[in-house]
Amino acid sequence: MKAPICAAALIVSVLAACVPASAVMKDNANAPAKDALECKPGEISACGLPSNVVIDMSKAKVQRTDAEWRARLSPLQYHVAREQGTEPPFRNAFWDKHDDGVYFCVGCETPLFDSTTKFDSGTGWPSFYQPIERSFVGVERDYSLGMIRDEVHCTVCGSHLGHVFDDVPRKKGRRYCINSASLRFMTRANYDAWVAANDGVKE
Repeated sequence: MKAPICAAALIVSVLAACVPASAVMKDNANAPAKDALECKPGEISACGLPSNVVIDMSKAKVQRTDAEWRARLSPLQYHVAREQGTEPPFRNAFWDKHDDGVYFCVGCETPLFDSTTKFDSGTGWPSFYQPIERSFVGVERDYSLGMIRDEVHCTVCGSHLGHVFDDVPRKKGRRYCINSASLRFMTRANYDAWVAANDGVKE
């Protein structure tokens, strides 16, 4: 498969956030890539190209200054969650994780995805059929890279998560292609304890 060609005639092997599953090959796992922590905002690299999606942060329930976000997040987490960056496929924390548990937003600890809806999409990024609560995941149209895609973000703090596609097998839902850097993982046992400590209400 040939790598897609971007509008500026640049050939890249990894598109921002995620691309349709058919456009990604596992050969990317063996391709040389610089450490994701070294990726600079706006840089064309394995971290992806910058998105032109405008997320209305004023609607986010959790508000922090830029300095507070930088202090809270690692450089990679900040680049992905706050600057709509992308981590390399097959070289991130959760793409091949099979433990039972729940994935939380890295920016505000909101539970977003359950491992029971996680599946191997073959793209090298964590993929889920559906979020735990749809109202926690906002969707904005993304026209970057000469494509039309749906960007997804946490509605509680505005952190960029990835993209969502309608190409999942057997029509089980949609494919939420999410960056590991936008997530934190909690085991099922710890999650159940967390729920119990929060009045037994699972959101």
